[in-house]
Amino acid sequence: MRAASPKWLRAQFGVMMERTGNELRGISCLALEDAVPPKQQIVTSRSFGQMVLVLDELNEAVATYMTRAAEKLRHQHAVCGAVYVFIHTNQFRPQDRQYGNGVVMPLAEATSDTRWLTAAALAGLKRIYRPGYAYKKAGVMLLELSPAGIRQASLFDPEGKGAVQSAAVMRAVDTLNRAYGRNTVMVGAAGMQRRWSMRSENRSPRFTTRWEEMPVALAR
Repeated sequence: MRAASPKWLRAQFGVMMERTGNELRGISCLALEDAVPPKQQIVTSRSFGQMVLVLDELNEAVATYMTRAAEKLRHQHAVCGAVYVFIHTNQFRPQDRQYGNGVVMPLAEATSDTRWLTAAALAGLKRIYRPGYAYKKAGVMLLELSPAGIRQASLFDPEGKGAVQSAAVMRAVDTLNRAYGRNTVMVGAAGMQRRWSMRSENRSPRFTTRWEEMPVALAR
């Protein structure tokens, strides 16, 4: 997708996919927590406060973004049938190796359950992640949106009991988060420390992993 023509992406998939292609080339088009009108797509994306090198921290970021996207999805009483996840490096640092990629993960059944959406996004992230790169941005997009009340029967759950239970769990989660603050209840993959969201100048010194950041004591 990164190498595809923007005009071709727009003609084949619409303006949102064109914007995603531009994102993979490092051209910022998706504002923080940008969302398009109902029944189209929902996008949540943000640049990191500092470069991210390891998959674990990318997992935390993507899980956090998906949590917010799923909240938006439920707020408009919709479900989605596919998840798109993307990552890319910083094109404004030509001294760094450059890489960007994204993948669509179809869902077995349309859902608004944060747990299943996060699992799909993290599975996609694992496919596209490459070690040895300094990542600057990641994002998720919810595709194939439809009203929550309209669903196709599942081969393994024809009566929809799983969907009913899932909706009840998510209602409880949303109620608690509204009452006690966002992230009161969240998926474990979103993590707690979230170093990727911190600006480098505000983070704690990395004494155990960076020689240059070790404190120096002078004896007189």
